Amino acid sequence: MKSSRIADTASDDRGAVVVLDGRGMMVADVVRLAESDARPVPATDGMKRAEESWNAAREIAAWGRVYGRSTGVGANRNEDVPTGAAADHGLRLLRSHAGAIGAELPARQVRAMLAVRANQLLAGGAGLRPSVVTALCRALETGAYPRVNEFGSVGTGDIAALAQMGLALAGEHPWRGPGAAPEPQPLDNNDALALISSNALTLGQSALALHELRGLIGATQVVAALSLMAVDGSHEAYALPVHEARPHPGSSAVAERMRRLLGAADRPTPPLGRIQDPYGFRCVPQIHGPAHDAANALEDVLTVEINAAAENPLISPEDMAAYHHGGFYLAQLALALDHFRLAVTQAARLSTSRLSTLNEPAFTRLRPFLADGEPASSGVMILEYAAGAALGDLRAFSAPASLGHAVLSRGVEEQASFASLAARQTLRACEAYRMVVGCELVAAVRALRQRGIRPDPETPLAEAFALADSALEAELADRPLTDDVTAAAGLLSRFTRLWAESGAGTSVGTDILRGTA
Repeated sequence: MKSSRIADTASDDRGAVVVLDGRGMMVADVVRLAESDARPVPATDGMKRAEESWNAAREIAAWGRVYGRSTGVGANRNEDVPTGAAADHGLRLLRSHAGAIGAELPARQVRAMLAVRANQLLAGGAGLRPSVVTALCRALETGAYPRVNEFGSVGTGDIAALAQMGLALAGEHPWRGPGAAPEPQPLDNNDALALISSNALTLGQSALALHELRGLIGATQVVAALSLMAVDGSHEAYALPVHEARPHPGSSAVAERMRRLLGAADRPTPPLGRIQDPYGFRCVPQIHGPAHDAANALEDVLTVEINAAAENPLISPEDMAAYHHGGFYLAQLALALDHFRLAVTQAARLSTSRLSTLNEPAFTRLRPFLADGEPASSGVMILEYAAGAALGDLRAFSAPASLGHAVLSRGVEEQASFASLAARQTLRACEAYRMVVGCELVAAVRALRQRGIRPDPETPLAEAFALADSALEAELADRPLTDDVTAAAGLLSRFTRLWAESGAGTSVGTDILRGTA
């Protein structure tokens, strides 16, 4: 496992910076740049690699056949193109490929793409003019971003989105955002394919989705602990001996975190009453653990990719060679994203199980559906339906995108990873997941209030309950609960912080914090 860090960060009189070097960018760096929480500074050694690669690429293309520079692309790979100073093949390539369709992407997703692409170019394999890196960093600093549409990639390069970016850099495509666009770049035959031969949009979207969902899974453990209190649940399922006997890293870390949240002993005393709790409580480590493991596996793949020189062809100044290859094919990422979404959906499904338990008088000693004293009141009954509907979307989003298939460009590109679809599905899962857990939080707080139970002030749950108690309406009479769930879902990001803090200093919890601590 890689340790959690942010690639060389610092601050100056203009705020926090992330130093890009094509070697050490992490998911957290992509998120910070996408959210305008830092500005990028290209490292000197990275710019030197980019310069050497650009010089080598032009020399190689001048005397040899190089895909996309002195030839066409796709099924046109055997067609030679003019390479003189006045040749416009590069611009024509950008214009023809800038055909992404669908909705415009939000600023943060496009900014994530710019950040990833700038860093990749500093790895030194693209053979692209270095001033493009400076221009991308300038856009990230000012807040300008090109108009980019949603659809255009099948997981073998985000060529349509990146061609839109390329035309914007050339001054032929709109920019969005509050800041000034960078000066137009003189892109030519040696720049076009080098710029768009990347999966930077897919990688940026994946980084954003991983960061948000990893935090939400942690927040869900805080909600689960509140629900456990509301039903007088047992701490036995999180006992140290249980997880020493079956030592999966993620499950062990989750169990330790739950003990911290609850203020439970490593070897808790069995409670009086029922023998064991429903799965929604008893299996939190066994279901959340794999989700954290999947998040870490996904981050490992992303860390390789956002620092990779995966352009085709790869320019090697050391060899003075252009290597044609399939390094742009994102099978690892597609599979990791599919795995992660399946694990996330399991965690959301467990939340709906706890919600059902909270509606049962046998567990809460309250009225069915946590209703008030009026005859046949429905209380929070509708939340099971609402959570079930959101969970339905999650199930749909968890369908493996890597099962997709495409044969393109007259059959010469006969396979596709559909990592791009996997990234979009993972992003879409975020809001549905948030709604599911928001429903559970509303019910848990309502049950705790009705029972007069409050968390131990010495545990992180005390602050969590205080936040929810102040944000959620206390009225028990039957009424619409839409605003309650919206408010509860909005609290989950703050619960993520409490979850992260509860693991500070734990022996097995460090890896699962990574991008959220």
